[in-house]
Amino acid sequence: MTAKKQDNTQPADLIAHNRERWDALVSADVAYSRPLLDLDEEAARKWITDEGWVPSGFLEQIAGKDVLCLASGGGQQTAVFGTLGANVSVLDFSGKQLEGDTQAAAHYGYPLNAVQGVMTDLSAFADNSFDIIWHPYSINFIPDLQPVFDEVARVLRPNGLYRLAFSNPFRAGIDEESWCGDGYAINHPYVDGTELWADDSTWMVEGKDGSKQPIAGPKEFNHTLGAIVNGIVGRGFELLHLWEDTGSTPPDLDAKSGSWEHFIAITPPYMGVWARGRGA
Repeated sequence: MTAKKQDNTQPADLIAHNRERWDALVSADVAYSRPLLDLDEEAARKWITDEGWVPSGFLEQIAGKDVLCLASGGGQQTAVFGTLGANVSVLDFSGKQLEGDTQAAAHYGYPLNAVQGVMTDLSAFADNSFDIIWHPYSINFIPDLQPVFDEVARVLRPNGLYRLAFSNPFRAGIDEESWCGDGYAINHPYVDGTELWADDSTWMVEGKDGSKQPIAGPKEFNHTLGAIVNGIVGRGFELLHLWEDTGSTPPDLDAKSGSWEHFIAITPPYMGVWARGRGA
């Protein structure tokens, strides 16, 4: 089933702009739009554990669970959970991204509920619909994250699990190219909802043949750690774990200064939380 829902909690021009930019990224074959079509159960479990910490027993509990891959189009997360026997739904505002999910579902033969919509409005789903909500890096594409947490709390079942990934707010606006000889200079205001990369949002999209092309990216917004953690806890969630992406473990501090490997060893670019919904 595919349904379309217009969101009224975000500026319509922002929604339209970011949807257009994601459609362009998909057309350019960005890595996040390539469905995973070579999975078996072992590979699917490994994919999840490679993404960082998971609760004890999580992998053994997926089969038969109702899972929402939130703002998660592209045929990757849905392919993983579908391969492991979950009942999978996906919501994404890019129809082109959702094509990857339907392709993966047809390839493996599992049913899929694909909904075109925005993460701040989950009215396509009833209260207490899901056991697991897997929310990959996408919350930074909206300026106000609080409506998302309201909706997640509504559609997640009692004691359900919510996994959220987001940009490390302390490295806002910097990357490996920000090396100045002594470190990576932090100069972005630590204010929730401020736009990142406003001067240049270009993504260098690398094709399967190794060639690269510049594509104007979507607008992104910083969210402070307090806004994220307090927003989740304030809705009755129990915070289970906070993880940080430092690449290798331990971090490669001997990597060349100004390289991506060195940058993520000094300033982890991505963080995430696992939370459990309130009990019945």
